[in-house]
Amino acid sequence: MHLAQLNVAHMRAPMDSPELADFMAALEPIYKISDATPGFVWRLKDGDAPQDLIQHDYGDYLVVNLSVWESRDTLWDFVYRSAHLGVMQRRREWFLRIAEPYTVMWWIPEGPEPTLKEGMERLELLRAEGPTPRAFTFKEFYDSNEAAWRPAAAEVRK
Repeated sequence: MHLAQLNVAHMRAPMDSPELADFMAALEPIYKISDATPGFVWRLKDGDAPQDLIQHDYGDYLVVNLSVWESRDTLWDFVYRSAHLGVMQRRREWFLRIAEPYTVMWWIPEGPEPTLKEGMERLELLRAEGPTPRAFTFKEFYDSNEAAWRPAAAEVRK
């Protein structure tokens, strides 16, 4: 099993504004770090340039990130033990505070890539029901064995 994660953020200004210039400039180095981090599997991209943020119909000022990792530890190392942490610590400069969960994780079989729709559904599930084996966070984490009852996991075992 691999760990999928989605996070969302509401920009304070348009992406081409001076207020977001530092954020936009940080994308390329951070993506290079994530892509080279041991345990990184995949991330959804909408173009080859780092500034090509994922296009979607969930709101003009919503930035989304969807990626897949080998484990909780590999994702944790990227988020909290790399240069990503410095960028994340500046998020209030660029993004509005969100009162509800803005990041979600769930287990997927190795191979298939999750869709943005699936990620947004998992985020809504987390917001509606709280952490469960189908939608959880670092703070309230479920390991892959706890998610094994899911039909997709059963298919992998066949």
